[in-house]
Amino acid sequence: MTTPAPKNPAAASATSAALRQTLLVLGASGDLTGRLLLPGLGRLLASGAVPNLRLIGSGMDDWDDERWRRRVADSFASVDAQGPVEADVLRETRYVTADVTREEDLRGLLSGCAGPVVIFFALPPFVTARSAAALARIGVPPGTRLMLEKPFGVDRISARSLNELLATLVPEDQVHRIDHFLGKSTVLNLLGLRFANRIFEPVLNNTHVACVDIVFDETLGLEGRAGYYDRAGALVDMVQSHLLQVLALLGMEPPPTLSAKELRGRKAQVLRAVRLWQDDPVAASRRARYTAGDIDGRHLPAYAAEEGVDPGRNTETLAEVVLEVDTWRWAGVPFRLRSGKATSAVRKEAVITFKQPARVPDGLTGYEEPDRLRIGFGPDCLGLNLNINGPGNPFDLDQVHLMADFGPGELPAYGEVLRGAFEGDPTLSVRGDVAEECWRIVEPVLAAWKAGSVPLQEYAAGSAGPDDSLLGPVRG
Repeated sequence: MTTPAPKNPAAASATSAALRQTLLVLGASGDLTGRLLLPGLGRLLASGAVPNLRLIGSGMDDWDDERWRRRVADSFASVDAQGPVEADVLRETRYVTADVTREEDLRGLLSGCAGPVVIFFALPPFVTARSAAALARIGVPPGTRLMLEKPFGVDRISARSLNELLATLVPEDQVHRIDHFLGKSTVLNLLGLRFANRIFEPVLNNTHVACVDIVFDETLGLEGRAGYYDRAGALVDMVQSHLLQVLALLGMEPPPTLSAKELRGRKAQVLRAVRLWQDDPVAASRRARYTAGDIDGRHLPAYAAEEGVDPGRNTETLAEVVLEVDTWRWAGVPFRLRSGKATSAVRKEAVITFKQPARVPDGLTGYEEPDRLRIGFGPDCLGLNLNINGPGNPFDLDQVHLMADFGPGELPAYGEVLRGAFEGDPTLSVRGDVAEECWRIVEPVLAAWKAGSVPLQEYAAGSAGPDDSLLGPVRG
């Protein structure tokens, strides 16, 4: 039965206030907020999912409300989110200059929030930890949900310490550790492909699969992000977080339901079984950084010459590791995770390469490439490379490429993870123990790199990366 709207204006106002939520963005003047968070919020508002939102931005930069509103308006306009709901948020939003590691400043920010509060930490890891510690000393309103950007800590010890701190603030299911690779569309595409198609699931195991590649190469260089990236590098920025989450979805066992408890439990189970290939961080990892070069008609300086970069840190812009998933299904199958900046082409996909057939009958020629299942991310698509008898001589085998689009999701990834936080659904967020497991997996590599046991190679911007590879060439 539908509840009638209250006729008394005061009652209507009270009902409206009760439904209001506040998004408090700490680090609102930073790059991430303008580039990803606000556009995602704009699309979420346009969908009607959050009809009564108050938006408050805060940061150390001395901005006024008008400058903040221009940033919000530009971000909303970039995704064509310009309806009445978005206009209401834009009109009422405000910016507060504050040091979010100081208790007094945080008290002032929380006093301006209405209804349940979602606090988004668009901050570097060490600032997030200090801000959370200050919040723990003053407390947060009931029902508060926390959204944290990766990386979660800077190593396993700091991740565990941060998790223990967050547990004093809110329950675990109110902590949303953000990984926008885990947007709902991507997650459901992978699960639907694996567990709703009998043709694929029976062969996704070590009997039939030769290797798995999870690759995220991009043509972009540093793009002014030296402050963060030069301290993180490709391994922490991409492999330790995003690509391990994709591995978990590809390697997990079928969950009985898509509930947060079941899905996150299956992912944790897989990651606990992940270790470096042959337990050798030197042989199972590679690092490189780009030198000067040209991409699509634009010249990129060498990474070491980029503004804000300390060449002495030896920060890598391309990282590659080979892992194994020591489970009954995947034992013996190498999983290669690779991410590189300033490469010749954008490549965001997982590629499952199947073993060669036990025997190809004499008389058939041309068999050169194995069968591959390709899962693209952004745009999300599915490809299947198969060997069939081609045109002309029927004894010659040719490889054909079958393609299908998953189609765009309802929301961009940041819109999806924001909706999960507003609705109190942690399905798309990273559980605390999973964040710690991801650090455990890469710790030996980080230690070997710090000790200089793995040389820092170089590749020209606009090239495919270093010539050699840990598993042979990454084929298109």
